[in-house]
Amino acid sequence: MEQYIAPFMGYLTDHKRLSAATLECYKRDVEQFISYSLERGVNEPAQLTRAGVKLYYTLLGHSGKAPATVARSAVSLRAFFTYLQRERLLDQEPGEWIEAPRIDKSPPQTLTVAEVDLLLDMPDVSKTSGLRDKAMLELIYATGIRVSELIALDVTDVDTAMKFVRCSGGKERIIPMGTVTAKWLEKYLRESRPKMLSLSDTEVLFPNARGDRLSRQGFWKIVKKYGREAGIEADITPHTLRHSFAVHLLEGGADVKSVQEMLGHADMVTVQMYLSKRKPNLKSVYEAFHPRGKAQAFDSSAE
Repeated sequence: MEQYIAPFMGYLTDHKRLSAATLECYKRDVEQFISYSLERGVNEPAQLTRAGVKLYYTLLGHSGKAPATVARSAVSLRAFFTYLQRERLLDQEPGEWIEAPRIDKSPPQTLTVAEVDLLLDMPDVSKTSGLRDKAMLELIYATGIRVSELIALDVTDVDTAMKFVRCSGGKERIIPMGTVTAKWLEKYLRESRPKMLSLSDTEVLFPNARGDRLSRQGFWKIVKKYGREAGIEADITPHTLRHSFAVHLLEGGADVKSVQEMLGHADMVTVQMYLSKRKPNLKSVYEAFHPRGKAQAFDSSAE
């Protein structure tokens, strides 16, 4: 069945708006399933059985893999089976054979506004790399973009005059940024970036010490370093500032739909997990939204 992997990936590329990282996950999941099937003598899609697919997921679940990994594999295989049916290579509905584990989505780890301020103040902006780090941290917190999107940015993707950043991974979206972030980016572009570029890639927005495109692991180390220096006890991950961006917007009164669009999520459900992280001031909410909550609602002439 290995001959179906390449056309399947071509199908995904042509018909689905998926990032390169997501496409790689789909490919890896399908390759793993096909390897398992071939070991058991299943060489063609028509030989797939309900028992074989269910056994695969039973073994996958008992292999120590995280439920989220197993669930992602289920999504990948459903897409693969849909493709096989589309190509008339399957008559059954094998997607119904896949029972992915239930995942209890707990709210992601976020920082308080004070902790974010502290973290963003850590880079030594008198140094070339420190100014780059400052610009990166400011940008990811100001826009909520993914780490993969941050490191993929080219210099032409940011407009400091109009104050926006363009993300082109999958579905393109334009995200606004604040004046403070735009100023730090301008300073970085003017003073640090020219010193860090390599001859091989002159378009990359955030290069590493060698002048090449910064990696996800490189950014993770940078964030961890400043988190330690700031004395922040929270377990900071590459997505911590993205999660904090979403929660702080919701706490400030932003509507879920707008936050969804800025984050680039396909559905509202994913964004709603941030709602449980909100800590609204009930008094201010009451005064802002209840018809009788405002001081001017009191008519002194009624006394």
